[in-house]
Amino acid sequence: MRIDEPVSIVPWEAEPYQGRQAGVVSRSVAAVIDGVVVAVALVAGWVGVNGLRFLIHPRTFEFSEASPLPGVTIGLLLLVGYLCVAWSLTGRTYGCQVMGLRVVGRRGGRVRPLVALLRAVFYAVFPIGLLLCAGGRQHRSLQDLVLRTSVIYDWRPRQP
Repeated sequence: MRIDEPVSIVPWEAEPYQGRQAGVVSRSVAAVIDGVVVAVALVAGWVGVNGLRFLIHPRTFEFSEASPLPGVTIGLLLLVGYLCVAWSLTGRTYGCQVMGLRVVGRRGGRVRPLVALLRAVFYAVFPIGLLLCAGGRQHRSLQDLVLRTSVIYDWRPRQP
């Protein structure tokens, strides 16, 4: 390689996959990473609320119980918000960034906020729809088929 040649940010091993549809394994790993991000945020919020309660009433302080129904509801709302904002702004969540994935609209561009919101709700309520991308050559989940989105391999920092 010559010194005046531009350096590609895409690893040479990944070049053949750049822009192709992402498979179920890459997408599942990204989903697990995103689940961990949301779980950490949920626990951090619980610790923060309890810390605030301690500051207000230190003598009578007791940790609040982590009730399942409010915890799951808040977790799902947090997940939907996180996914919607990430997909509408950059097309990728933290998990997608780690795995080199990007969610794109039907024309290959950025997903509009309403589509990102619907996709996030669909993703949170019906996560098993991801398994549909294991079959077929297009590797599209149920969410992708209904909303006409795609998840592609994209290692570039910004969407063109």
